[in-house]
Amino acid sequence: MTHDTLIPVIRKLAIEAGEKIMEIYDSDDFGVKVKSDDSPVTAADEAADALISAGLRAAFPDIMLVTEEQADSHDTQGDTFLIVDPLDGTKEFIHRRGDFTVNIALVEKGVPTRGVVYAPARKRMFYTQADGQSVEETGDLNPDQAGPTRAIHVSEADNSALMVVASKSHRDQATDDYISKYQVKDMKSAGSSLKFCLVATGEADLYPRVGRTMEWDTAAGHAVLAGAGGQVVRFDDHGPLIYGKAGYANPFFIAHAPGVTLKDA
Repeated sequence: MTHDTLIPVIRKLAIEAGEKIMEIYDSDDFGVKVKSDDSPVTAADEAADALISAGLRAAFPDIMLVTEEQADSHDTQGDTFLIVDPLDGTKEFIHRRGDFTVNIALVEKGVPTRGVVYAPARKRMFYTQADGQSVEETGDLNPDQAGPTRAIHVSEADNSALMVVASKSHRDQATDDYISKYQVKDMKSAGSSLKFCLVATGEADLYPRVGRTMEWDTAAGHAVLAGAGGQVVRFDDHGPLIYGKAGYANPFFIAHAPGVTLKDA
């Protein structure tokens, strides 16, 4: 597998999964189940997971695959693998708020290097090209034909008046306490990995996450942000956020434009 062969496949699968998700989203009703970790799962999660997993295994049978909806994949471990959240932001989906995404990423030596984030209800598609540069694709988002793209890049933030984005469904006092350490111009709320993408496009400067996430929640957005010149670091010591950890749980983290001088936790 090369990055040149990877990108068209994950782009196509993300759009096709988004189409499947929107079919269910636009239906009159969809069932919601609760997983063993008390998180919700819907028919859309399961349908998108089946489509993406089949596509990735067919295209790249020799690459380890980790996906949120297949618990047996969580027992495997390595530093190079594909990782999928077929419907990130299930709560946003259930409440029909639109801020949900399809996330597919490649992790190499513990670092998310390539990825795609597709928000089907928002019609926004972000991905890393084979050379690592992140772009936003515009147009009709045809799965079989890539449309026009624009290169994206983080802001030139200088800490004097920051735009901050935070979770829509998981905002808490600890997050607000940390944000209060900065000079904030304005705040945005967004769900799922869209928060990484808003930093990547310069629509926000800082995204702190003081709460539970898993690697499949963050890998694709992390890759897109890195390809736009941004950084994702651990909340506690501002060290790198590494992937392939046992159990795939993340520590708290901060995603930011490089011009932001980070405050201590």
